[in-house]
Amino acid sequence: MYVPKESQPKQGGGAAGGKARDGEKGGKRKIVAQNKKARHDYAIIDTYEAGIVLSGTEVKSLREGRTSLTDGFVQIDGGEAWLHNAHIPEYHQGTWTNHSVRRKRKLLLHREEIDKLESKIQETGHTIVPLALYFSNGRAKAEIALARGKKEYDKRQTLREKQDRRESDRAIASAKRKQRGE
Repeated sequence: MYVPKESQPKQGGGAAGGKARDGEKGGKRKIVAQNKKARHDYAIIDTYEAGIVLSGTEVKSLREGRTSLTDGFVQIDGGEAWLHNAHIPEYHQGTWTNHSVRRKRKLLLHREEIDKLESKIQETGHTIVPLALYFSNGRAKAEIALARGKKEYDKRQTLREKQDRRESDRAIASAKRKQRGE
């Protein structure tokens, strides 16, 4: 019997409860770059989504996905948030209008968010770091975080906890396999 495609159940993990899968506002997130080092070096306090002001060749280069946020940081200057040291390589098909690789880029945030971040970074040990660059509904976005630097012993403790969690997950999975008789 023929069943129309619209009425066939979807395969895989559908969105549960009518919520969007990857974004809070219903859009898909295509991640371009992540800053995994930031999660290791900093304790993340709060995260924000910010738009980025980019030139045309920067957007094309982002879509190619060769971006690095490792040395990036956010600074608030004159009531505006700026992303510094994010490496977006030159667009290989660009002409003389190509962008400079490590220029500072303006971040688009609400006034209340900027004021809150500015007051928090006045406290010692707080900074703003970029966590990810991604496209949401075709628009380039940056996930930034208010963070506090970790001490060396905090980093070791985090790694130890991660390793312990991994070992316990392995032990549980092994016990389940034995219980099933595999």
